[in-house]
Amino acid sequence: MLSVLITLNQILVAGVAITAFALLLYALAFNLRDRVARSFALILVAVVIIYTAEALASVAAQPAQQELWLRAQWVGIILLPACYLHFSDALLETTGKPSRGRRRFFVRLAYVASLIFLLLLPTPWFIGPLVRNGLPAPHLKPTPLTDFFTFCYALAMGISGYNLVRAFRRSTTSTGRRRMFYLLVGSIAPALGSFPYLLFGSALAARHVGLFWVFSVLNTFLVGGLVVVMAYAVAFFGVGWPDRTVKSRLLKWILRGPVTASLTLAAVTIVRRAGEQFGNPYSTLVPIIMVATILLSEYLITLFFPLLEQWLFDGKDKNDLELLRRLETRLLTRNDLRQFLEALLAAICDRLQVPGAYVAALDPQGLELLVQVGQTNLENNPTEASLNQVLAQNGSLSGRFRWGQDMLVPLLDEDEAGNPQLLGFLGICKAGDMEMDSEQEQALETLTARMALALQDYRLQREVFESLRTLTTQTEFIQRLRAVGRYHQNTVLQNIPPEPADLTQWVREALSHYWGGPKLTQSPLLRLSVVQRAIEAYDGNVSNALRAVLKEAIERVRPEGERRFTAEWVLYNILELKFVQGKKVREVAARLAMSEADLYRKQKVAIEAVARALLEMEEQNQRQSQIS
Repeated sequence: MLSVLITLNQILVAGVAITAFALLLYALAFNLRDRVARSFALILVAVVIIYTAEALASVAAQPAQQELWLRAQWVGIILLPACYLHFSDALLETTGKPSRGRRRFFVRLAYVASLIFLLLLPTPWFIGPLVRNGLPAPHLKPTPLTDFFTFCYALAMGISGYNLVRAFRRSTTSTGRRRMFYLLVGSIAPALGSFPYLLFGSALAARHVGLFWVFSVLNTFLVGGLVVVMAYAVAFFGVGWPDRTVKSRLLKWILRGPVTASLTLAAVTIVRRAGEQFGNPYSTLVPIIMVATILLSEYLITLFFPLLEQWLFDGKDKNDLELLRRLETRLLTRNDLRQFLEALLAAICDRLQVPGAYVAALDPQGLELLVQVGQTNLENNPTEASLNQVLAQNGSLSGRFRWGQDMLVPLLDEDEAGNPQLLGFLGICKAGDMEMDSEQEQALETLTARMALALQDYRLQREVFESLRTLTTQTEFIQRLRAVGRYHQNTVLQNIPPEPADLTQWVREALSHYWGGPKLTQSPLLRLSVVQRAIEAYDGNVSNALRAVLKEAIERVRPEGERRFTAEWVLYNILELKFVQGKKVREVAARLAMSEADLYRKQKVAIEAVARALLEMEEQNQRQSQIS
């Protein structure tokens, strides 16, 4: 029975190490910018060290290897109290209780003490040599300094627990209090996880070996679950995603990572231990069981996770979310449209026996050639300039007409009043004088109707995308406000600086409509406090206010001295010529003596420089507002 308990504990210890490492990778990938998440990542590092070293020490064959891994285990145990104090301080700061210096001092003192204990770890003063035949398991002999560390460990954990209780009491929203409760309960895990190893060498553990291993198995199992609970609560810090997205990503990561790995390890360990009873611990069943467990786990996750996600996370929003998922899978992208139109054009060429055909779609800038197959008269005319004249010359939409040697067929749609709307043209090469029989007429009519339907759907989807782009910037801001307001209600009154990538995109769009347009008057930049102040100065004129702020940001990019057309002035010259003066790309490229491709590359850098200048202006304005 004792052997079964030890084996089960070894499996659970390895499972906790895998789980902690997987959750550490998750924290490093998604929300490491938040102080709470960073301090929690340090706790996970300590837990990974403790349980990985314990798992390796339990299977080490040589005494020297066993002692090495047991000393490495103490690295995590020593680091854990300081990491916990750091985590509790960050959590209290999140709830609106920043340190006035005392908590930060104790955190730094804890890290200094941990460093001193780590320096003493290789010496026999902190912890003694290996007791290989000791009960309840091989362990390093404790010393008086070990007992002193145990006292410091308990003291630091007690202070951390007190800080966590304070953070729980300071949470105002129901969601925030629930997440803080999860943290409060989950935070017991690492403290419990290292406690059994502090008992090694004690008389109590030596007298009750069986009871110790029962407690150790239950403790390890509990630690694995509580670490996940703690990671679940921390996963919401520093991210602006909806709750369902955070839950879904974390659950999928846990299932595909630690659950799959732990099941595989458990299956292999059981098969190998069973093989030892028959004198063949590394039988051919070991790799077979390993591969089968991994594949079966991934198959079941792929098969059932969508149903599990809908059941756990969608709730009352199930219909809306299902509609969005169907939109994603059935979306007609530009490449999908081209492939569909190519198939239709190939069918027309085959039915009418013509050398080529093409489709031009109508957009706000004119006619754009979407796709062509076979031999067309557009091969030497890549700008389709002559094709853009077709709309003006044949605006009556009176059926097919001749264009050179080609036949053009209008692709039409009807508006709400039943009036025809032009979507584009189908061009059939060398068919201007063609007389078609009834079968060809019917085939052409069917294929053009399908082309018109595809263009109509594509136009509707583009309108949806434009609406989504506008909506995305607003919802991202709301989600970020909601994320920071979970635990401290006053944060919803603060101006949250935008992400650099978002700010660069907003600046690019606003500059494209610098002298007027919806991307200027409806820009998310209007939410910036520096722009709000400018709006007051310009008597509520949004366009002039944002234009003035952008102009000031552009001027910050300007080098000192008299304006020149040299390398150091190239960014400012691009901004001033392209956006302020409104010159065309070809004119700007010629003025600056560079290719258009090089101009576009430099323009990207220039817009990023304007975004950085605008962010500096926003931070400066917020500091001035706080002072006043």
